[in-house]
Amino acid sequence: MTQTPTDKPIRRKWPLVLAAAAIWLVAWQVVAMAIGQPIIVASPIQVVQALVRLAGTGAFWATAWTSFWHIGTGFILAICLGATLAWVASLHRWADAMLAPPIRAMRSVPVVSFIILLLIWGGSSWLSTIVSCLMVLPVAFDNIGAGLREVPVELREMTRVFRVSPWRAFKAVTAPALLPFLIAACKIGAGLAWKSGVSAEVIGLPGGTIGERLNMAKLYLATGDLFAWTVVIVALGLGTEKLVCWLLSRAEKRLQGDAP
Repeated sequence: MTQTPTDKPIRRKWPLVLAAAAIWLVAWQVVAMAIGQPIIVASPIQVVQALVRLAGTGAFWATAWTSFWHIGTGFILAICLGATLAWVASLHRWADAMLAPPIRAMRSVPVVSFIILLLIWGGSSWLSTIVSCLMVLPVAFDNIGAGLREVPVELREMTRVFRVSPWRAFKAVTAPALLPFLIAACKIGAGLAWKSGVSAEVIGLPGGTIGERLNMAKLYLATGDLFAWTVVIVALGLGTEKLVCWLLSRAEKRLQGDAP
């Protein structure tokens, strides 16, 4: 198998990442031992024990799936809606001007304001979905809009002159310029969706969600469980990012005709 130029840097990076992680885990363990109060700071070993205990129950997986479904749905909706609005804004100046105020408001207004307002308007069942969508939408709109502006005007005009089909024009001209910006939007948006979505769950307390479990851990002073659920949130956020980016890279290869 032929080794690509990027293989070696990637392989050399892993030992550094693992070493840095090990150092921080040791520092965490030392701090926990120095404090000696698991209620204040749970040690890494206690967090792993809590995670193993939680993962052995069906309620854990049901809770993780519920939050993943709701927050993941909000994330996907934000990417799709942001792409659509960015495309419309790239075609019409009046649309760009009309969309600027709400996009700026979504970017600036604190997430807790949206959460409280949505709780006043309705229930908390789909609160995390709506909140995560609202928080990721400006990121998707800005990044995808920037990608559309990177498409060479000359190539667009050439496809019109030669009457190239919309699909072939998208595949040959728009996709290569747009995909890097779309991937960047997904990388930023995945973490933002999980942070805002879980915040909405903690405040709204919809049943069977990670936010509800975090609140219960706070009430019962179960710091180990609190850290364990935090690890789950980080893992799900990274998993969402990696999955979407992998799907986009596969789509890019298929568009280029490289994938089987």
